[in-house]
Amino acid sequence: MEAKLLPVGPMARQLRVPSNWLRDEAEAGRIPHLKAGKVLLFDPETVERVLLERARQLAGKVAPNAT
Repeated sequence: MEAKLLPVGPMARQLRVPSNWLRDEAEAGRIPHLKAGKVLLFDPETVERVLLERARQLAGKVAPNAT
């Protein structure tokens, strides 16, 4: 399968997140990306895997509500 790299706008739309959030996360080193000049490029499968793992880790840190 051929990997397709997406720029910020299409990647953000696919993830349904604001493009400025995605750009900030990438520039902070929390989202894997490639930088070609001023353009940030993302591998959708890698980004989704990283975000799912982050969500799993956060879910494990949240204490269940006491009833």
